Amino acid sequence: MKIKNCLEPVRVIEAVNSVETVIRDIADDADQEDAFYVCCLDDIVEKFKIWKEQLPRVQPHYAVKCNDDLTILETLASLGASFDCASKGEIAKVLSIGVSVKNIIFANPAKLASHVKFAKSVGLATMTFDNESELHKIQHLYSNARLVIRIRCDAEDAQCPLGMKFGCDPIKEAPALLRTARNLGLNVVGVSFHVGSGCREPKVFHRAISLCRDIFDYAVTLGYSFNLLDIGGGYPGVRGSSINEIACVVNKALIEFFPDESVQVIAEPGRFFVSSAYTLTCKIYSIRQVVDDNDNTKIQKMYYINDGVYGSFNCILYDHQVVFPKPLKQHKGAEQYFSSIWGPTCDGLDQVVENMMLPEMKMGEWIMFEDMGAYTLPVASEFNGFPIPEVHYVATEAVWAKLKNIVTIGDRTFKPVDGPVAENIPITISNSNSNNENVIELPHYNAKGYSVVAGDHILSYINIS
Repeated sequence: MKIKNCLEPVRVIEAVNSVETVIRDIADDADQEDAFYVCCLDDIVEKFKIWKEQLPRVQPHYAVKCNDDLTILETLASLGASFDCASKGEIAKVLSIGVSVKNIIFANPAKLASHVKFAKSVGLATMTFDNESELHKIQHLYSNARLVIRIRCDAEDAQCPLGMKFGCDPIKEAPALLRTARNLGLNVVGVSFHVGSGCREPKVFHRAISLCRDIFDYAVTLGYSFNLLDIGGGYPGVRGSSINEIACVVNKALIEFFPDESVQVIAEPGRFFVSSAYTLTCKIYSIRQVVDDNDNTKIQKMYYINDGVYGSFNCILYDHQVVFPKPLKQHKGAEQYFSSIWGPTCDGLDQVVENMMLPEMKMGEWIMFEDMGAYTLPVASEFNGFPIPEVHYVATEAVWAKLKNIVTIGDRTFKPVDGPVAENIPITISNSNSNNENVIELPHYNAKGYSVVAGDHILSYINIS
């Protein structure tokens, strides 16, 4: 009996620095033509450890929009993370892996009515707002929601500013909005802010937390007693980056302005957890050599690869990311040429690298791009018919031993094969494959071996070790 749509086994590696070896093994496969990712789960586990060490009072609510891969969500949930969702779809996805609504914040200040209704239907009460029309909408659709007012406090330097779209003025608008909420009989429980994605000004967190303290104090005059502070996102996650400086500012500001630990403090990190976990590897399938019109000795190499700005490299357009190509093959001492790298589509905009000195590479060689876990796959399209790269997962033996028995998905519980068999699993059985064998189609899960039952009969033993 064949198993269809099961999660690919996680490749167990000796050490984190073995990721490149896995990449080479995949690239050496003669049938491998498409671009592919390798995701190191150890990297995510280590990032969670760093977060808890650096920001012990702040509960991370992972920003699902950053990378909504189910394996990532399951891994973070197993570590104890909560989640920041911005839509009905994201909420449903997080609920499907067994996360409680108590561990989700609906952090979109401007919500579709149907999404508010969905949140109410599943009991997700905590949500943000930053304008009066949203208050009237919520009062009409979900009057007993737990509301969090989002204020604006922008970093002077951020990879992706957000204040031009979200966040009310903390001095001019916030008090009026709170008075409106009180008049509508709404339950406001706290304050949130987002300094901008990829923040490069740590001290902005002190300014923002100070403003939140003022709003907490004003809310008391209206009869509110806030108990939630959401310090948003903005935490860097690429290789070599650190949240130490931000954490130092945040921790000091919390001691200064919110010493009462009965106030729950949360944050919405995204790229911090996933950026460095993903490496994208692309194949050179065509090369064009161009001679400079003004200097016949200056040659530019144009490399065409099998992923571009309509796929994974949308991060260049939408996330202002600068990517750094790294040839998989070593070219020690080779002459360097002015080079550009282009995606596979028939659009002239599809340029990945504009001008960089690179060694001469040949058709069929592979190029790695590190730090590709944030705002890449969720936004990628199959424009012009080119596929979205497959993700291969790797983990060291120690990490995989902790993660392999993550068994709760939605309201379905899977048990390891040495325990009770799983029950109430929605499955589809068909015999439409080429060998006329029965095919079991299962929902996504992240584990190794389970029994699937129909009534009292075991249909199949799944072993994806």
